[in-house]
Amino acid sequence: MTRMIRVLAVIPLLISSGATLAQDAPQAAPKPDTRYAPYPSHNFPNRVFFGDTHVHTSYSTDAGMFGNRLGPDAAYRFAKGEVVTSSTGVKARLKRPLDFLVIADHAENLGLSPMIEESDKRLWASPWGKQVHDLTKAGKAGEAYAMWGEKMTAKEDPLKGIEGLLASMWQRLTKAADAHNTPGLFTALIGYEWTSSPDGSNLHRNVVFRDDKSKADQVVPMSAYDSEDPEDLWRWMANYEKKTGGRVLAIPHNGNLSNGLMFDDVTLTARKPLDRDYAERRSKWEPLYEVTQIKGDGETHPLLSPDDEFADFETWDRGSFAAAKEPDMLPREYAREALKRGLVYEKKLGASPFRFGMIGSSDTHTSLATTDEDNFFGKATAVEPTADPIRFEEKITGYLPDPKGRDYAIRHYEASASGLAAVWARENTREAIWDAMARKEVYATTGSRMLVRVFAGFGFAADDLSRHDFARYGYAEGVPMGGDLKPSDKAPGFLIRAMRDADGANLERIQVIKGWLDADGKARERVYDVAVSGGRKIGSDGRAGKAIGNTVDVANATYDNSIGEPILQAFWKDPDFESDQHAFYYVRVLEIPTPRWTTYDAKYFGVKAPEDVPATIQERAYTSPIWYTP
Repeated sequence: MTRMIRVLAVIPLLISSGATLAQDAPQAAPKPDTRYAPYPSHNFPNRVFFGDTHVHTSYSTDAGMFGNRLGPDAAYRFAKGEVVTSSTGVKARLKRPLDFLVIADHAENLGLSPMIEESDKRLWASPWGKQVHDLTKAGKAGEAYAMWGEKMTAKEDPLKGIEGLLASMWQRLTKAADAHNTPGLFTALIGYEWTSSPDGSNLHRNVVFRDDKSKADQVVPMSAYDSEDPEDLWRWMANYEKKTGGRVLAIPHNGNLSNGLMFDDVTLTARKPLDRDYAERRSKWEPLYEVTQIKGDGETHPLLSPDDEFADFETWDRGSFAAAKEPDMLPREYAREALKRGLVYEKKLGASPFRFGMIGSSDTHTSLATTDEDNFFGKATAVEPTADPIRFEEKITGYLPDPKGRDYAIRHYEASASGLAAVWARENTREAIWDAMARKEVYATTGSRMLVRVFAGFGFAADDLSRHDFARYGYAEGVPMGGDLKPSDKAPGFLIRAMRDADGANLERIQVIKGWLDADGKARERVYDVAVSGGRKIGSDGRAGKAIGNTVDVANATYDNSIGEPILQAFWKDPDFESDQHAFYYVRVLEIPTPRWTTYDAKYFGVKAPEDVPATIQERAYTSPIWYTP
């Protein structure tokens, strides 16, 4: 103790005698052009944000009048990771919070259910409004909904003329979005759904704003009561931007319920062949396509891609909401075929109407954005988790008789626990997320949060996969997903990296899907395996014929990661490139097999699993294409 006192006593003597400590030494002034940190000049996207652009709350009539009591506030809180009690009394929570959300409630009589719940006296200005209110309050919500359905089918707004009704409900939604929007932490994008359904065919679009409440409130949403023609929606969007100085885009739903109308060869109303003006307007206002959601997967179909063994995935191909499907409708409903036909249009017209990036989202009507197979709250409140047979057997389509008497019903056990939108951006803000969507630097997943990055260019080599500055180099020397390659005599090379969901399954393979126009102008496609797990080899035909295997224990709804790889990567150079041929390339990443949600349900509730859906699935991601134009 005495020695310590002596040492401490020396310190002030050293200081007073002029000894200088290191921290007191003057710092040499850096030169004005000194640069040390490499990052101040970086402005390229460096993070993936996961979200859902398609959530319905009680403000959607087909949700609220079917028992959904959760409004926008609950939907946002759930997306942020909070525990929320569902409308059926079941506690719900996400495994991990989302980064962003779009509440896309139907514009058609937006907020009708909350107005009924609150006994809003403005409803009583309409005899129809008073009647649906009284029926619902008397416990006859089914009859009230049927009355609304008749008006919706006839495209007759039953509340037309009641001043301020739609605007007030819209302003509630925009207020909730602004209240929950926290730049850098969580993004609440303002949006709604325009529900075009000509003759029961699904042409729905989600309209997403870049702006805040002050701009969005300057309009009221255009609804299908105003028009069912997408060209009229685009005009409305153009008028919004002109009036407010804001920005807006639309995202069509997967077209498997459109009965050939989503990617038709003629305009909807005038039935005129598509021209360059149409192509340019559609690609401007609709830069994205929702390729996967609860109502099945819309990448491709086994009849359209017979050489693709992964084409038959969560397939809904029996009809629209009102009629069975004819086989010749399929080419005008699926993303891959539309992208191929877009190449034909581009060569013919100088522009493609079907030049879109790809995202997934849920289309949930429960307010709960659940896309995990073991946490799937279903399409609507009536089919939330339960041992009741309704969970599997409730019809989603097939209520209306088909003109030819065919059974085209699709039941809830065929619903998909899908999907998510993955966005490459630098920050979690409305502006950054929306801008990434507009430039198509996005990808779709069927619910998993795997990380996927793609660059294409003419100077890449295999060694570039190992670069420490992989992303910086990729942007400097090539283009990302959603980009356009310049004409070249050299074949493009692709740098591809994929990493599994941190809480999910290992990866099974990475594939490149190519579409191109041959010498005769015919659209063709080919699937290339570019990275495979499990020590398998890729043959001279570009395919790994052997399957990875399957660790799923169906009876116990479990799997393990003893097969597959947590990370896969590849450098791939197109071996069949022709510099004078239009082409596109997108990447598909597949996980190892895991239990489907119906398998989890069967185990949890002790019920028999449906026999005509698979017990296991392979979750997947689809990137936005990269295009080559000669």
